[in-house]
Amino acid sequence: MTRPRSTLVSLADTPYYHCVGRCVRRAFLCGDDPVSGRNFDHRKEHIRKRLAWLTDTFAIDICAYALMSNHYHLVLRIDAARVQAWTDSAVVERWRRLYTGPAFTTAYLSHQHLEPAEQARLNELVPVWRQRLADLSWFMRCLNEHIARRANAEDGCTGRFWEGRFKSQALLDEAALLVVMTYVDLNPVRAGLAASIEESAFTSGQQRLLAVAKPDRPADSPSPRLLPFAEAIRGNEDAGLPFNLQDYLDLLDTSGRAVHPRRRGLIPTATPKLLAALGLETRDWLATVCELPARFHLFIGAPHRLRAVATRNGWRWVRGHAAARRLYARANE
Repeated sequence: MTRPRSTLVSLADTPYYHCVGRCVRRAFLCGDDPVSGRNFDHRKEHIRKRLAWLTDTFAIDICAYALMSNHYHLVLRIDAARVQAWTDSAVVERWRRLYTGPAFTTAYLSHQHLEPAEQARLNELVPVWRQRLADLSWFMRCLNEHIARRANAEDGCTGRFWEGRFKSQALLDEAALLVVMTYVDLNPVRAGLAASIEESAFTSGQQRLLAVAKPDRPADSPSPRLLPFAEAIRGNEDAGLPFNLQDYLDLLDTSGRAVHPRRRGLIPTATPKLLAALGLETRDWLATVCELPARFHLFIGAPHRLRAVATRNGWRWVRGHAAARRLYARANE
C-alpha cells in the first residue's frame, strides 16, 4: 500500500533520506539502448549538473549519489535550520532560480517600491517558498521534471518518463545512514560495472576519493556539493556527516572487494573501524549492503526506532524488524 509522503518524511525522526528514481523506459535513461544501438550516457552528466545546481538552491545536501543506467540513488539531508536563517530576499532569489514568480518580485529584488497589495502578496508567498526550499518532494520534483522534459525533447516524444513517484526511505540513525551510503556508492561495483570505487563513475564515492587523491585536479564539469564529513568542519561538527572520511573510504574499499560478483572477497577478521564503532554485525553487513531493498522498506534503523515510527503513525508494525535485529545484534550486547 502506498503511504502518504507526509507519513514517510518527518524531521522529528531524521533529516536523512534515501531516494530512488527509476525510468519507466528502463534502459533508456542512460547507457546503451539495445534496440536502437544509441548511447545515452551523456544524460548522466545532465543529471549531475542538475544536482549541482539544486544543491546550491535548496537547503538540502547530498550525502551520497549513484547514477545508473535506468535509475539513480540519492542520500539527502534536509537542513531546516539553514532555510530559516535565510533572509526574505534570499528566499525570493532562490525561488526565482526555479520558477519565474510574480512580476513584482523583480522589483523587490531591485529594491524598488512595491504597492501595498504586492507587498501583502509577497508576505504570503515568502513563507511558502521558504518551506518548499527545504522540502524533499519539491527537490525531487525540480530534478525529475527537468530531466524528463529534456529527455522527451531529445527522444522526440511525450508522456511519462519516470516510473511513478520517487521512492524514499527514512534513515533513522547513524548506522542506517552508513549502510545506505555504502549501498549507494557500491552500486556500480555490485552490478559488476566497475572493479572498484576508483572506476565507479558518476558516484559520490569516486568524487570523494578523487578529492582526496587529487585535490588540485580541475573539475571536468560541475559536480554536486557533497555534505562533508564531521572532521572536516571546525567548530560545527554537527553540520557534517558523523563519520571519519578515511574510515568511510576504507570501509567502501573493503566492502567493494567482497560484493563484486567476479571478485568475491571477505571482510577481514578484524572488524572495520566504523562497524565496530556503531556495533554492527560484520557477518550481516555484506548481506545488507547487497540485499538492502529486500531487507528494509520505508524506514531503516535499529529495532526500537522502527517500533517508535510505527507507534507515532498508529501502525501495527514497520517492515524490516528481522533485518534490523540481525544487523544491530552487536549494538545490543
